[in-house]
Amino acid sequence: MPAKEQLIQSVWTRPRRVRREQPALSRDQIVAEAIRLLDAEGIEALSMRRLGARLNAGATSLYSHVASKDELIELVVDEVYGEMVVPDAEEEGWRSAAASSAQSLRAAILRHPWLVSVLGRAGFSSLGPNMMRNTDRMLAIFEAGGCDLDEADHAMKALLAYVVGMGTSEAAWLTALNRSGKSPQEWAEDLWPTVEQAAQPYPRLHAWCVSRRTGDPMGGGSTDIFAYGLDRLLNGLEA
Repeated sequence: MPAKEQLIQSVWTRPRRVRREQPALSRDQIVAEAIRLLDAEGIEALSMRRLGARLNAGATSLYSHVASKDELIELVVDEVYGEMVVPDAEEEGWRSAAASSAQSLRAAILRHPWLVSVLGRAGFSSLGPNMMRNTDRMLAIFEAGGCDLDEADHAMKALLAYVVGMGTSEAAWLTALNRSGKSPQEWAEDLWPTVEQAAQPYPRLHAWCVSRRTGDPMGGGSTDIFAYGLDRLLNGLEA
């Protein structure tokens, strides 16, 4: 009788192979090296061949642990989500725990700017153990705030959408900055004349640009902007 076809193509739905011997290369080593490669060179540099070369292993060795690049992306996404710290709402209070969770995820995104570019390609990453654990803990946060389970799910998704949305623009800026080889101040000062010229036809944007000429050329610290939006989002949920 033929083996049952795997209906959902995901690393989390494929049975992990049982090995009789201890392999020279483990899946954890593959994931850790993939993250180092992504952090150093970005998503464009990730390939099974390139990763194998960094591990001094052939592609066959990698494929015996990870069936495809898509599966590898699911694994690295879940690994990074494991860096997120979700506090206990009973100890910290629901609002403080929600804010801490959002800030922790943002910090992970800024450490790994490539993350936001692969979220849409991460397949069933929500089935990963780190994602499942943090999702369950975040649902508990909003339940502690008075939500039933359905509303807790909506509140959690609204919060995550805000963090990922803000993180996308911040990650894009970090990627551009890294590629430029310049400091944030040098990069901003080089770009600012172009921004100011482009804003000439728009009075409010131009006035804002002029006001920033003698201040922060990036228009305010991104951490302050993130905190501003997060505070208002939590105000809305609290109301």
